[in-house]
Amino acid sequence: MQDLEHALADIHLIRHQVARGTQFRGYGPGSIAVTGLAALAVAWGESLWAGHGSHDLAVNLMIWLSTATASLLLSGIDTWRRARRVHVDLAQEMLQAAAEQFIPALAVGALLTVVLVRMAPGEGWLLPGLWEIIFSLGIFASCRFLPRSMFAVGLWYLAAGLCSLMVGSGPKVFLPWTMGVPFGVGQLLVAAVLKICVDQHSEGA
Repeated sequence: MQDLEHALADIHLIRHQVARGTQFRGYGPGSIAVTGLAALAVAWGESLWAGHGSHDLAVNLMIWLSTATASLLLSGIDTWRRARRVHVDLAQEMLQAAAEQFIPALAVGALLTVVLVRMAPGEGWLLPGLWEIIFSLGIFASCRFLPRSMFAVGLWYLAAGLCSLMVGSGPKVFLPWTMGVPFGVGQLLVAAVLKICVDQHSEGA
């Protein structure tokens, strides 16, 4: 019985090692592109609704956290379906490996938001830039099993986050376009990289 348990544990370990060394092809370009367009649309709508955007941090958080939640649900469901279709028997391990790379960045972003809102709500204008920098770290962490050109997308988010901090330091208010442009363009870049990867894989098949 112990031999069987050891054998199953070895198989489980091997599957995880294979998953960590395999390029993840579960992310869907279509759903990722939709999240980018959604970010641009929300920023545009918010700018029209409140001139240069609402200065109420609670309103901005509600708008953008709702947008982020909807985007995560959309891309998450699509990723789960694609991974099961593309990676078949290794789908569970591949999804777990992908989550292990990105979830820490999301968790840090959520915790940072809670602390900043509770302890320094007047500095809420920092959040767009900080979110983008943290998102870039999640992309960098995921680069080892994504197309190499995804590194450039990580650089985009890093640069956009730093620029958002510089732009926001003037008025010191939460500006909708410091969210919409970085995440809108960034997600469209992710979608473009994934689409190229899908096309290349189809041609090589």
